[in-house]
Formats: sequence, structure tokens, C-alpha cells
Amino acid sequence: MTDMAKGALQGIKVLDLSRVLAGPSCTQILADLGADVIKVERPDIGDETRHWAPPTFSDDTSAYYSTINRNKKSLTVDINTPAGQTIIKQLIANSDIVVENFKVGGLKKYGLDYDSLKQDNPRLIYASLTGFGQTGPDAKRPGYDYIIQGLSGLMSITGPSDGEPHKVGVAVVDLFAGLQLTIGIQAALIARQHTGVGQHVDVALLDSALAMLANVGMNHLASGRVPPRLGNQHPNIVPYQVFAGEGEQHFILACGNDSQFAKLCNVLAVDWHIDKCFMTNPQRVANRELLCAELSKKFVEQPRTYWLEVLDQAGIPCGAIHNVAEALAMPQALAREMVVDFATQGSPVRALGSPIKLSASPVTYRSPPPKLSEHTDSTLADLGYDSDMIAKLKADGIV
Repeated sequence: MTDMAKGALQGIKVLDLSRVLAGPSCTQILADLGADVIKVERPDIGDETRHWAPPTFSDDTSAYYSTINRNKKSLTVDINTPAGQTIIKQLIANSDIVVENFKVGGLKKYGLDYDSLKQDNPRLIYASLTGFGQTGPDAKRPGYDYIIQGLSGLMSITGPSDGEPHKVGVAVVDLFAGLQLTIGIQAALIARQHTGVGQHVDVALLDSALAMLANVGMNHLASGRVPPRLGNQHPNIVPYQVFAGEGEQHFILACGNDSQFAKLCNVLAVDWHIDKCFMTNPQRVANRELLCAELSKKFVEQPRTYWLEVLDQAGIPCGAIHNVAEALAMPQALAREMVVDFATQGSPVRALGSPIKLSASPVTYRSPPPKLSEHTDSTLADLGYDSDMIAKLKADGIV
């Protein structure tokens, strides 16, 4: 196997001290890209997502844990013990990256904070993912995706306009923050090539969620007005929402410009595109309710399949609303290898694939999510521990 085929990050060593979703999602991306990732877990218990079940695969591996822990090695260490801290420090001495999601200052008492570790390993990239970041009045507060969705304003703009605020169906803040942490780590790796030294990467769930407000947040900064909750409608573009065909079969219509709206009018055999109320997008936004009511009347005249066909033929962006099973079974999803099967490696786990496609150093799926402590012996052996020393650590409950 060539070096490129081993992955873009081959040779990079990562010590993963994170748990649950946000941090492990970052380290899985690094692992998929070829980094050597050792996941540190608590003896006997492990990452709590191992127990977030049902559902599980036939070997009792939880689906949740499997989401963000492939391509990693599992080492169990009691970080509360001096011997356990020594093992962690030995691993860090040979690591390029440490990823942790402890509360701010939580690792300082063990001598595992960035300021302590960089003295011995100045090239270390130390990545922290917390609820509110390393600074500010709320820095020491714990952070949870659901809470942050509420605090950040995301829930205030999600859900029906006449109903209660809704969270997104997956822990989107955790996953977005994991992506931001990955970007920060890779930027720090590039910077290290120029400077020879590492740095502290500080990513917060709240910061990530605020950044996710994107154009809606910018609408507020530009206008001073509080953005409303619009359900499936777009705050800046009309028509750009869900409509129902005959029989309450829903689909998405996404007219992003005046030309597409004119094509829509042609399909519907109406002249709204020359009506002074609807000619331009700002006019359509101002008259949103009137236009969408008329469109709704038109769309219920034919089934969804009809509209999807004629709209697509006319070059008007549209799409069906799939359930999860339908989405994962799409020929396009299968062609892009967005479902990964570890059966050839003796595991029943099937997983969602990586969306990152690199032509010369592609993502690889080298191993399924590890069993708890699966790599403890081999990892300690690599550090110079012999069988008697490992047995003693196990007898003492340290690993």
C-alpha cells in the first residue's frame, strides 16, 4: 500500500480523551483520514454511549456508539490514579494531537492540561471542545446540544410558525462543533509545519451554534429585527418551502431566483412572473402569504409524482421528502458509499459513510468500532510494559 493510499493523515497520532458525540465525531473524521487514534475509556464502563441502547447490532454494540468510533483503538485507563495519569502522559509524549471535552480546568489537577503538557511536547496540538469555551463568564458551565440549541436561538427559528420551538432531529450542534474542531486541528497541523510548535484549539458548542445562525443571524444584525419562526419557509426567498400535492403528498419547491420563478409560472400556466406583486424576489417575500396560498391551490390538483417530474424537466429545483430508510436506500447514496458494511471484518456493524471523497488519499474503513479495552494490552506493550506489569495494572483496576 502506498503512503497516499494509507490516508491523508497517515502517521499522525491522536489521543482521544473525549466521549459521547461532539469530540468523538471529530476524532472519527481524523481516523477516517488515516490518523492513528487511541480512544481512552473508563475501565469496565467505557464511553457511556456504549450503553445508549436499544438499538444494538447483533454483537451488542450500540448503534449510537458505532456512529462515531470506527477506525479507533480502545484503551481503558483510570485517569484518577497516578499510574493511569502516567500512562496518559506517556501516550501524549508520542502524540501529535490530544482531543478532550472535559469541563474547563478539569484536567489541570492531573497535570494533563495544555499548559502543563506543552512544556514536554511543544509540538502538541491540544484540542478542547466544551459547551461555552475556555473563556467568558459561562466557561465553567457544562454544555449539552439540546440546551445550546435553545440558548443560541436555533430553536427559536425551527418549527411551525404557530407552534412551539423545535430542536433539530439530530444533535446538530454537537456534530457541527465536531467539524469546527476538526478544521481547527487541521489548521494547527499546517501552522506547525511552518512554526514547529503546536497550539491550543478551543471550540465551543455555543460559538458553533451561533455561527450556524448564518443568514438568519445576519438578517438580525442588518435589520435589528428578531427573526420569526417560519416553519418550512425560507426567510429570504419565496417560493422556497414544502407544498402538498394531491392526497397530502409533500414535496419541496426551491425557486432561488426570478428566472426559476418564471419557469414555474410557465409550468403552472399562470402569468404571476409579470405581476407587480410577484415579479422580483423582494416582492414575493413581501407578498409571501398571498403567493403561497395560490401555489397551494395549484399543487393539490395533481399528485406529487406529477409535480416532481414536470418541475424537474423544467429545471426548477424540487425534491421528495424521504424517510431515513428511503434516503439510505437511494441509488445515489449507495453509489457514493454512504453506507459502510464491516461484515468482511467479522463485525455485524453497518455505519454511515464519510462524505469526504479524496482522489489520491481516500478515506478508509479499516476497523469497526472497537470492543471496550480491545487494544489495552497492545497499546501498553508499545509503551514498554511487559505482561507482568500489564497484569498488575489490571489487578489494581488501573486498566
